[in-house]
Amino acid sequence: MSEITRDEAFTLLKKYNKDPFHIQHALTVEAVMKWYARELGYGAEEEHWGIVGLLHDIDFELYPAEHCLKAPELLRGGGVSEDIIHGVVSHGCGITIECGVILDVEPVHEMEKVLFAADELTGLIWAAALMRPSKSTKDMELKSLKKKYKSKGFAAGCSRKVIERGAEQLDWPLEKLLTMTMQAMADSEDEIKREVEAEQNAIKNCPNFNKKNWNSGSFFMHGASFSQALPFLFSSDGKILHDFQ
Repeated sequence: MSEITRDEAFTLLKKYNKDPFHIQHALTVEAVMKWYARELGYGAEEEHWGIVGLLHDIDFELYPAEHCLKAPELLRGGGVSEDIIHGVVSHGCGITIECGVILDVEPVHEMEKVLFAADELTGLIWAAALMRPSKSTKDMELKSLKKKYKSKGFAAGCSRKVIERGAEQLDWPLEKLLTMTMQAMADSEDEIKREVEAEQNAIKNCPNFNKKNWNSGSFFMHGASFSQALPFLFSSDGKILHDFQ
């Protein structure tokens, strides 16, 4: 179904994204989308779902004011098929971006609706995990997540309105979306960690690698690195600094 391989998609992502935070978010959404593909009976399309998740924010780092508007140009330039492009662009449906445009490409396929619903939620779940002693999603309980979700000041950059609209588009109760996405992240945590560590090692082995400027805290996942990530995520009043659209 996908006309681009996963490795080609990852190379294309990194062409326009250098911030380790954005790379990790892309890898997280990729893993979550693959989990959902298997869980919802689309196992044969797992890689396709994953690639859409991997590329969903391809334009956000360089063109935040044109998020989801610039993406088609970048993706077509990389040989990406129109079905993937539609999936990427549709995750911004209904959102008013910085340049004042209201995005109107609607999610149609179940894959696109899952991406729309889960994207922002992955950011909120990671933020909640950061506050736990384990710094992990594996031991997170729904009760704890719901408490964070209901706190308007927590991870305020993760739009509850978008998450709830996503659940409605899937015709799911919000609790189902919270439960499944939390489980997707817990089940995928080790896979994401391996991907992040592999990318971290690739950067270190690059001939142009500058050890003096290396900040290992930028590539964060678990344990100490999660703690190092706190300054990247939160302001002094607890509001999240990064936008997960």
